[in-house]
Amino acid sequence: MGYVSAVPVPQPRAARVAVPGNSRRSLAAALLLGALGATVVLLSAGQIWAEGTASVGGGTVPVEADGGTVTGVPTALAIVGLAALFAVFAVRRTGRTLVAALLALSGAGAALAAVLGASDRTALDAEAARISGDTAAAVADLTHTVWPYVTAAGAVLILFAGLFALRFGKTWPSMGGRYERSGAPRATRKAPTTDPDRPEDLWKALDRGEDPTHGA
Repeated sequence: MGYVSAVPVPQPRAARVAVPGNSRRSLAAALLLGALGATVVLLSAGQIWAEGTASVGGGTVPVEADGGTVTGVPTALAIVGLAALFAVFAVRRTGRTLVAALLALSGAGAALAAVLGASDRTALDAEAARISGDTAAAVADLTHTVWPYVTAAGAVLILFAGLFALRFGKTWPSMGGRYERSGAPRATRKAPTTDPDRPEDLWKALDRGEDPTHGA
């Protein structure tokens, strides 16, 4: 004879539990990549990118140029990307997608500018002309440091932060989301009832500007 077991059968957990975790991980990754990338770009852009020598009075003097002298584009785009990174949380829907795209483009543009600046000699030629007093002077023994490529690497991190925002940004919270009104209709407040047999209710109704005898 068969029987029914009273022991409940364990049910599998809902898959939706993993969604908030993925959202938090992608959010943390984007913040980390964007902030770290912008910091690397801003710091490395201030380092020496190119070195050489200039001929002055029969001798030579060393000349050098930092990243800001070679090109100011990576620094400017890193600042734009950093602002876009935090602006992502102030907007929603289409606005968030546009800001995330701006973040990604800032990283891509900064990386391209840094790579192009790694082989640029215009800044050092201008410095050599200034030191020698000869506008046609050119720098000799030109060498480039590793800092342009470090700048490009930081810019790529900004690009990845933008790609994360484009891919997962729709699931991220918004700064003003908790203060927005929900679409559910608000419950109407029921008017207080007045008992004509209770004098205190009659006085309260008069204070509210109501007719206590209405409906009696």
